[in-house]
Amino acid sequence: MFHLIETPANLRIVDINGASAIVTGGASGIGAASARALAAKGVKVVVADMNPEKGEAIAKEIGGVFISVDVTDSEQIKAAIAKAEELGTFRILVNSAGIGWAQRTIGKDGNYDSAHNLDFFKKVINVNVFGTFDFVRLAATAISRTEPLADGERGSIVNISSVAGVEGQIGQVSYSASKGAINGMTVPIARDLSAVGIRVNTIMPGLIDTPIYGEGPDSEAFKANLGKNVLFPRRLGTPDELASMVVELTVNSYMNAEIVRVDGGIRMPPK
Repeated sequence: MFHLIETPANLRIVDINGASAIVTGGASGIGAASARALAAKGVKVVVADMNPEKGEAIAKEIGGVFISVDVTDSEQIKAAIAKAEELGTFRILVNSAGIGWAQRTIGKDGNYDSAHNLDFFKKVINVNVFGTFDFVRLAATAISRTEPLADGERGSIVNISSVAGVEGQIGQVSYSASKGAINGMTVPIARDLSAVGIRVNTIMPGLIDTPIYGEGPDSEAFKANLGKNVLFPRRLGTPDELASMVVELTVNSYMNAEIVRVDGGIRMPPK
């Protein structure tokens, strides 16, 4: 069960075996890798996603539970939390759900109608920012009701941002704004939740090899070209490499209020 382990070097590692977690966007990519990594540590995972086919498959694979969740719906978020509480002591939230949209701020013809679609901008902000915060505020409320460990810790929240939050490329304004907001929430939320012993950290992935890039020879060539922008190693990162940081931020009791890049040293070019 969730407790602290004293190692010979006095590294205080949280034993998450037996605890329950929610991973949003858990049906694929970074979310699925995070769900697998947590399950490998003995965590009972609720895979929260809007894709039932893939979500059910991941849940079955890891011995977890799938629940269909739209992160813009507070009642569905509460249902996911209730399911996590059924599985074990709810201690962990990984916010990986998100969407993107690519469009330049203005068009080339000088017309108002060709400027960035405001409804799409609002949708990206609604899902990525409001959805993340709504899940945080509700999950943290539930975690705050659990019994604390010896040093007062109750749980951990990991939000997934992006290097686009600080180095957005041409056409990424809505996505970058949303990820920048997640970065900006990290410290104040961590300060708020310190009162109840909940740690909050954010990961900024770089170029991670997920289904967003498609499949087949053309996709592989495209990804290989993208990888040339990475400092070292010159390739896209794997979801498992990202998920290992999710686990580290969850079990390392001294990681709090941090924004961590997992990106191979890349600094994104304009396009």
